Order: sequence, then structure tokens, then C-alpha cells
Amino acid sequence: QVQLVESGGGLVQPGESLRLSCAASGSIYTRIAMGWYRQAPGKQRDFLAHIFSDGSTNYADSVKGRFTISRDNAKNTVYLQMNSLKPEDTAVYYCNLWPPRDNYWGQGTQVTISS
Repeated sequence: QVQLVESGGGLVQPGESLRLSCAASGSIYTRIAMGWYRQAPGKQRDFLAHIFSDGSTNYADSVKGRFTISRDNAKNTVYLQMNSLKPEDTAVYYCNLWPPRDNYWGQGTQVTISS
């Protein structure tokens, strides 16, 4: 079973950047597709990006061109580089498998964009 721990969130101003990390444990990590998701207050959890084991990626339209998903298989870690952040990017950010599985949701990491 894969366990996932997100980190790297914080409070930044509009236009700034953050890099989120998702540390995965479990021997199957390098063979599975991973994704990033977020949930803003009062809204449903939304897909942001996913990355396959071969490094190919896909993004939601809302973050395409601003966010970049990557993975370091040697470190069992998936990253989300977020640039040009906007107040509407404020949310709790989660990683999970792609497609996501209910029993792999973690605590997430809070990202707040505010001046």
C-alpha cells in the first residue's frame, strides 16, 4: 500500500511561486500514475495534474502553463511547481494516485494566496 505525505504549502502574495512535495512510500510507487488535486473552501475537490511513470503529464485548463508536475523516482517524490499564483489558487492541495483512490487521501497542505 502507498502512503502519501504532502508538504510545501504556505502563505504567499499574488504572482509568487511555491513548490509542493508529495513523499510516497511503498514499493509500487515507480510504476503508478500520480496526481495533484485541490479543494477550496466550500467547493469540491478538483483535479490539477497527473504524471505517468514514464514522465508524461496532463493538466487541468485552470493551471496549464502555470503549474508543472514532476517526479523523482529515486526519492519516491512527486512535485508541483506553482508559478504566477492567484488568490483563486487558495485551497488545500492533495496528492493521490491517478485516478485517485479514496483510501489514499492524506491531510493535504494549505496554500493561501493573499496580499
